[in-house]
Amino acid sequence: MNDNGYDGPSKSQLKRDSHALQEMGKQLVEMPEGKLQKFTLPESLKEAIYEARRLKSREAKRRHLQYIGKLMRISDIDDIQITLEKMDHQSQTYRQHFKSLEDWRDRLINEGQAGIDEFLGSYPEAERQKLRNLQRQANRELELKKSPVASRKLFSYIRSLTE
Repeated sequence: MNDNGYDGPSKSQLKRDSHALQEMGKQLVEMPEGKLQKFTLPESLKEAIYEARRLKSREAKRRHLQYIGKLMRISDIDDIQITLEKMDHQSQTYRQHFKSLEDWRDRLINEGQAGIDEFLGSYPEAERQKLRNLQRQANRELELKKSPVASRKLFSYIRSLTE
């Protein structure tokens, strides 16, 4: 115990934290391959996840999930948590990310070249020509009061660049 009477988290709290990390590991194990590729994982954790996918025995899988939880305790999991939250449609992080994508789309459509230049400053891997074509098509659809097909394509393109 230190000077102010606090000697660290309780045993119950440590156990809850451990179970939460195991649950996060279980989400990663059950996740489709395409989504799993979006995570930056330490090599040992990645190997453990693929090993857990191969296991058939329920008990072996349970023990392996405990091992994954242990690996997550000694790893930096901030990036994993953020990526999981972006994928969770109910989370605040996801809603903020979605709102920022919508804002970019609206700015690109409304501001034209100035918006495209600013977007390229933030995302230099974007294709200027593709952005410009989608922006023009979206404006044309707005003028003609057509369904916003190009606007949806622009949103998808922006989303693919930011994930």
